[in-house]
Amino acid sequence: MLFSHRTDAGERLAEALLHLREEDPVVLGLPRGGVPVAFQVARALGAPLDVIVVRKLGVPHHRELGFGAIGEGGVRVISEHIVRDSRVRPEDLAAVEHAEEAELARQARRFRGERPRVALAGRTVIVVDDGIATGATAAAACEVVRAQGAARVVLAVPVAPPDAVTRLRAAADEVVCLSTPHAFRAVGEWYEDFSQTPDEEVVALLARAAAAPGPAPDAGADVRAAAVEVDAGGLTLAGDLALPEGAGAVVVFAHGSGSSRRSPRNRAVAAQLNRARLGTLLFDLLTPAEEADRANVFAIEPLAGRLAEATRWLRRRVPLPIGYFGASTGAAAALWAAAEAAAGDADAAIGAVVSRGGRPDLAGPRLVAVRAPTLLVVGSRDTTVLDLNREAQRALRCENRLEIVAGATHLFEEPGALDEVAALARDWFARHLVR
Repeated sequence: MLFSHRTDAGERLAEALLHLREEDPVVLGLPRGGVPVAFQVARALGAPLDVIVVRKLGVPHHRELGFGAIGEGGVRVISEHIVRDSRVRPEDLAAVEHAEEAELARQARRFRGERPRVALAGRTVIVVDDGIATGATAAAACEVVRAQGAARVVLAVPVAPPDAVTRLRAAADEVVCLSTPHAFRAVGEWYEDFSQTPDEEVVALLARAAAAPGPAPDAGADVRAAAVEVDAGGLTLAGDLALPEGAGAVVVFAHGSGSSRRSPRNRAVAAQLNRARLGTLLFDLLTPAEEADRANVFAIEPLAGRLAEATRWLRRRVPLPIGYFGASTGAAAALWAAAEAAAGDADAAIGAVVSRGGRPDLAGPRLVAVRAPTLLVVGSRDTTVLDLNREAQRALRCENRLEIVAGATHLFEEPGALDEVAALARDWFARHLVR
């Protein structure tokens, strides 16, 4: 079994876990790569999502030999026989534990922010990772979860070697693994895309799940979601089109800084727009080969042309008003394309534009030609980009507004920051785009 990416793996794993829906489970993702998989599981089960931060305790001078593990809430799971057989001084073992406690606290703060841990006492807990090699971390996570009061522990992964699954049945009450290939060398060989999951993606997914617990809107019958191939002037680009029942308009997302349609931040905003009966199209502005050249991210004019071609493709299929949501350099491409549309057929005009942490200044002389009402959203701590947005705002001649999200940095990863962006965008599009 080969998985396209972690989202695909999570969706397929969720299907194998539907029998747990009635147990009111909690889903915990192992950072970093396990969280995108766990997000899909939690969404399908309508369950709360949290991160399980575990630190293995390695014997000094022989760190691959673990003598225990620690988790949040002061949980310690110690293998006394390993401690005894290692013949290491107690103060050396204590030093290891002290160092790992500091790292555990740092990771928990980084991923969860100020949100409290989801309570596990008496609950069925599903521990999720993107795959298992040796199983040591997964086993430690199961032990920690049980020590935190879980009534039942289920370990769920897309892929693992058969011998690891056998061993892990002793650590969990149930092990769900979609694929157990005998010719197993590494988890990554069973994914087409196994790129590293950045901390920012973990933070964004956890914040998104905390803001909207339960099934995502596109999991319901009132949203038609489909993978599409966008024709951008003869170039085929992968996209995801979601159309809620009774949609009043469609918002096209222009990603920036080398991001793609899988951007967790843009997907979080798109989900909020879907709830407000706004359709969304997320597609890759660049091909995988083009992404390798960083200069393409700042080639605003060709990106704008590609966005315009994709918009024409969309109009032929969806007869609704169209708006743009641009992030980073994608915001400049959105404004450039909106300016070009304003100079042409009135029926092809863009109804509204929202920029998230964008670089509208890169649209340069095209800004004066933008006619679509434009909302610029910037974090208060993203000072350089904030100054650039103020400069761009002075050049705009259309209805416009600059909204500053207090305490937010460039990626809006602080608790509640991305939700504020989504609410601002929703209200702007509802006011200016929907007829």
